[in-house]
Amino acid sequence: MSTAAAGGAGASGPPRPTAKNPKNPKNPKSPKKTRSMQGTRLWVAALFLLPALALLGALVVYPIGYSVWRSLFDASGNGFVGVDNYHEVFTDDRIRTALKNNVIWVVVAPSVATALGLVFAVLTERVRWGTAFKLVVFMPMAISMLASGIIFRLVYEQNPDRGVANAVWVGVHDTFSPPAPFPGAHPRGGELLTESHGAFTTRAVVKAGSATALPLVGAKPADMKGAKDAIPARDVAGKVTGTVWRDFTRGGAGTPGMIDQGEKALEGVTVEAVKDGRTVASATSAADGTFTLPGAADGAQLRLPASNFAAPYNGVDWLGPSLVTPAIIAAYIWMWAGFAMVLIAAGLASVPRELLEAARVDGANEWQVFRRVTVPLLAPVLAVVLITLMINVLKIFDLVYIIAPGASLDKANVLALQLYQSSFGTDVNQGVGSAIAVFLLVLVLPVMYVNLRRIRRERRR
Repeated sequence: MSTAAAGGAGASGPPRPTAKNPKNPKNPKSPKKTRSMQGTRLWVAALFLLPALALLGALVVYPIGYSVWRSLFDASGNGFVGVDNYHEVFTDDRIRTALKNNVIWVVVAPSVATALGLVFAVLTERVRWGTAFKLVVFMPMAISMLASGIIFRLVYEQNPDRGVANAVWVGVHDTFSPPAPFPGAHPRGGELLTESHGAFTTRAVVKAGSATALPLVGAKPADMKGAKDAIPARDVAGKVTGTVWRDFTRGGAGTPGMIDQGEKALEGVTVEAVKDGRTVASATSAADGTFTLPGAADGAQLRLPASNFAAPYNGVDWLGPSLVTPAIIAAYIWMWAGFAMVLIAAGLASVPRELLEAARVDGANEWQVFRRVTVPLLAPVLAVVLITLMINVLKIFDLVYIIAPGASLDKANVLALQLYQSSFGTDVNQGVGSAIAVFLLVLVLPVMYVNLRRIRRERRR
């Protein structure tokens, strides 16, 4: 009875381990079989990963390794030079200019593009046509770098009749500083007028009560459109009078220094009376070319200031050595501000509106809401955009190569362009080119490391 009770107690107790699997009574399978299945799964996973790993090795790992190896050899690839190529990277003037420009690109372009994207994303939430505005701003992203470079090469054309930037700039300049009425006009000879620093002065002094002739040639036909026929000025007692006209008749007829029939007046020319180097009176020629000066001009010399004949303002040399890098950065920002705006707008859509409304209820104005609530909440998105653009500008090549003219290419040089020129240009040295490639990789690695840390930190949250 005691044996049966003991047997019953044993039956009601916990199950004993089976002989097949003493470690896990619930899993009758053997440990060997489990390890075999796990090994099979690893092999299957490895087979699936093999094509991707092969591509990664062929297109990334091998080129990086070969570039590091090639950077240790000379231009021919046969002579080992060690770190001499890297020494040239930091001592060659062209490469140092490229490095300096890359620093400017990394600091300016991502910051400005991200800031503009943030402003556009916030403002488009407050207007009805925000979607249309986003479409217009994002549209440059659909254009290739090559096409954008060609567009901006034309935009920055020096001639205002062709370049949009200078057409606008010249229009604004001429609004506040009118151009010269007759650029390029000048006296026929030196008998009546002498030239000094672009101005023309009469050799003899003028007398009140007698008219003075001021003949000029060289006025452009385009500036003479609508000009009236010149007439001789009348003598006026106590005043100095005269006529300014274009002393030119078709076919070579007419008498020099005399107003012949059909010769045109020069309207709007400033005439100054000068005594002892000081201007005592001035007047402007009328539509018929005549002018009248007060009696104070008696005994003075007449001067036609250089402002009457100055060359027209031709705008800014956007692609000159001093402005070529900022001009190309502006083209890059035009393209990538839309990218920044779209990403930031997506992040802005997930911002809790209750927080914004709570800030407004607490008395914060819109600027305070933007600066102390919106921007901090968008910090992760702003970091993504900024880091992406920083990696992008470190590799910038297309825009610089296409927009910068030959005369300014060295001043606009960047590392990716110098890499191309050193490897495939006129002065081919693939050892130096490989050293530049390795140096570019080293520059990108810290930015990538920061990005990976940010991604891991977000996953932990």
